[in-house]
Amino acid sequence: MASADRKGGVVGGAVVAAAIGVMNLTTYGLTLATARVLGPDQFGQFSSVLGALIVVNVVSLALQATGARRVSTAPGDRQVIERTVLRSTAVSALGVGAVTVLAAPLVTAGLRLDSPVGALAMAVAAGFLTLMGGQAGILQGEQRWVPLAGVYASMGVARLACGGIALLVDRSAAAALVGVAVGAAVPVVVAALALRHPARTAGRPPVGAEPVESWRAWERGGIAREVAHSAHALLAFFAVSNVDVLLARALLDDVPAGHYAAGLVLTKAMLFLPQFVVIVLFPAMARSRGGRRTHVLGLGAILGLGVVAAGAVAVASGLALAFVGGPAYEPVEPALPLFAVLGTVLAMVQLLVYSALAQQHPRAVVSLWLALVVTVALSPLADSAPQLLAIKLGVDAVLLAVLTVHLLVVTPRAADPPAPPVVEPAIAEDTSSPEQPAVR
Repeated sequence: MASADRKGGVVGGAVVAAAIGVMNLTTYGLTLATARVLGPDQFGQFSSVLGALIVVNVVSLALQATGARRVSTAPGDRQVIERTVLRSTAVSALGVGAVTVLAAPLVTAGLRLDSPVGALAMAVAAGFLTLMGGQAGILQGEQRWVPLAGVYASMGVARLACGGIALLVDRSAAAALVGVAVGAAVPVVVAALALRHPARTAGRPPVGAEPVESWRAWERGGIAREVAHSAHALLAFFAVSNVDVLLARALLDDVPAGHYAAGLVLTKAMLFLPQFVVIVLFPAMARSRGGRRTHVLGLGAILGLGVVAAGAVAVASGLALAFVGGPAYEPVEPALPLFAVLGTVLAMVQLLVYSALAQQHPRAVVSLWLALVVTVALSPLADSAPQLLAIKLGVDAVLLAVLTVHLLVVTPRAADPPAPPVVEPAIAEDTSSPEQPAVR
């Protein structure tokens, strides 16, 4: 049983990793296409709206985390829980869509868009992405890696295809954003088809799930409360991981700030590269309630990928420079390995943030906001891009250490004592077999 689970996790990780690779590659392809087809002004509008969409997308990510956690620890009829998640997802999607539509005039003015079409397209895309979040969370909680991979791959491919077709019709930021909005509907359809598949109707809870009586008060609360907390934590993480590009723009001259932004392209690549590790391990982290083995495995995998990638960047810095922008950004080349290290540290922090969501530890978010405050407070001491990078890397390394101690050392010791097993109806267990898990 354990070996089969491990094998399934490895295969699932490979499938999801490949799908996320397709998604990131196609997203990068759309960025390159819009940068070449659109002029600087139009491309700036397109990029700014996508940046706003990333912020709004925290609701989708929160729904995915909540759905995956609740389904993977389902104590009874999993289908009832999944219907509740989908119902909450639909309400959230309508809410997000309505709010972003109402905010369209503000977005249009604030981002200096030529027309409100781009802002309205963002609202449509935000609604579809919110729907996809809850659907993907159920598939993730069920550990159905192939359909989940299909959702991720279809999102990237549809965005590139629809965005490209829109650019052929009209070379404008508004047209490209309409294409992005249309493409956002495709993964929703893919996920809906996967959730209707008869193979997913198993009603038994997964191994490691606990009876209702042992659930904590937080878990017995409404999904809306959990989604709000998850969105808060993810928003804090996004703020921590992106604040330095704003600080560079505010504190450094235009050219050094541009060099720093180019280095962050590599940082973001290193942050997203091991994303599949978080996705595959999240259900196990939710069931293990702070089990160190799962966390150490995930942190070790991310660290290993980071060490290999940083070494490759150091050896082939010329290729890395071409990846982040080319010869115009040559001054940043010596610092590229450190930018890769920064991305690895942030990826490990991301794993621990999702661990906090899986285990429902709301206090962990305080560390994120404190790291943000410290970064902003120390940034005026930086007179150059390398100094700002050193400050950012140092603060994030301390944040990683604090979260590791809190979630892997302090929290397991203070964990709630296990509740006595409740078996209803009684199920006979083969206690003579050391490989037979307890059946609840």
